Amino acid sequence: MPAYATVLFDLDGTLIDSIELIMSSFRHTMRTHLGQVPPDSEWRGGFGIPLRPQLARYARDPDQVADMALTYRAYNREHHDRLVKPYPGVQEMVSGLTDQGVKLGIVTSKNRAGTQHGLRHCELDRFFEVVVTSDDVTEHKPRPAPVLEAVRRLDASAEETVFIGDSPYDCQAGKAAGVSTASVLWGPFSRETLEPHAPDHWLECPEQVLRLEWAFPGEMGGG
Repeated sequence: MPAYATVLFDLDGTLIDSIELIMSSFRHTMRTHLGQVPPDSEWRGGFGIPLRPQLARYARDPDQVADMALTYRAYNREHHDRLVKPYPGVQEMVSGLTDQGVKLGIVTSKNRAGTQHGLRHCELDRFFEVVVTSDDVTEHKPRPAPVLEAVRRLDASAEETVFIGDSPYDCQAGKAAGVSTASVLWGPFSRETLEPHAPDHWLECPEQVLRLEWAFPGEMGGG
């Protein structure tokens, strides 16, 4: 079977290991504004959706959401380069896909400034023709809009596209957009958490992306 012509990636938890930065930023923000820190599991459960909707669960009003977002992003910027790195094998994997002539795109719920910083820091920015962030669409994962926008910008076919991510929201967005889906097992979510969302592929290491075979969306594939 032919390989995918287009591969879309989530960013955090998929290409770059930013989990400790995300959690540290959350704890600092909650401590600053609430005087206490909710369980980490609450914040981890929202990985894959934009920052402000996450913060709104804890804020008393929109003004506090805005203040929390400023605190979160300031801490995040200050500590980013110390805590963020690409997952082992990711740089080689995306380079290999580029050599194969595969179209590559990013679909992330992070804002554009943070996305560009992370890609540059991890030396991944040169590989991606299209980057769709939370600033580029009005609807976000798990809705299909950001995935569809990436497919449109790449002039790609949904039937020949796979969206690779680490969270249930990635899988839901990909399925809603009519592309194949692949869930990575090196990110923060367990296979047990992801299994109810029935990705077409399971990936245990980045190298497996180079060997993915086409699967009609919704049919369990190999790899």
